[in-house]
Amino acid sequence: MKLKLERPLIFFDLETTGTNITHDRIVELSYIKVYPDGSDERKTRRLNPEMPIPAESTAIHHITDADVANEPTFRQIAKSLLEIFEGCDIAGYNSNKFDVPVLMEEFGRCGINFDITGRRFIDVQNIFHKKEQRTLIAAYKFYCGGDLTDAHSALADTEATYEVLLGQLDKYDDLENDVEYLAKFSSVGRNVDLAARIVLNDKDEPVFNFGKHKGKTVKDVLRREPSFYDWIMQGDFPKNTKDVLTQLKFKYAAKRK
Repeated sequence: MKLKLERPLIFFDLETTGTNITHDRIVELSYIKVYPDGSDERKTRRLNPEMPIPAESTAIHHITDADVANEPTFRQIAKSLLEIFEGCDIAGYNSNKFDVPVLMEEFGRCGINFDITGRRFIDVQNIFHKKEQRTLIAAYKFYCGGDLTDAHSALADTEATYEVLLGQLDKYDDLENDVEYLAKFSSVGRNVDLAARIVLNDKDEPVFNFGKHKGKTVKDVLRREPSFYDWIMQGDFPKNTKDVLTQLKFKYAAKRK
């Protein structure tokens, strides 16, 4: 099956020094950029994370400090990578919660705004969990009939994710071969930010989805407890969450004028 695309769709996967979105760094990035005509380009790049790779992370992706010692840093490839992602929708496996936020953090450290406005995000894991609720290895076996023997290699995971989405479209007649539809279907809840720290309630109002203010509208919390905004800005939250909250703050402030 060929994906129906209006603009390029990038499948990508990251291997990192760990799972902390705001502090850990990328050690390997692979992408497959699929064009509307069905052609694609693919590349894998290892990066020097400028920090030690913990043994527990190496045990998963098998990338050591020595493997990346002479590789470029993210800052050195940031501008060229931004051009590759320019004007593209984005797909991945657990990408909405991890890979995209990590990528945004890396760009942010370089002083580059990775603008996600107007982009559509397809998280293949969410489609899989809604349909079958298993892992990527199981998903590959289920949809593609093969064994993912090189799991936790960025390229293998990226290729598997692409193939799994095609397999999902073949298997489920109710899944539309449309990026807009797939992005909505693969979203979890009604997120305002990628990490789902802010979501929409049944009145389409942004509400906090964590902590002491869970379920309360952002508008009311910012009005009654302005220091909560400062606490988030200084805290260990993804850049995307902070950006979204800042946009809401300015929006509400403008309406009061």
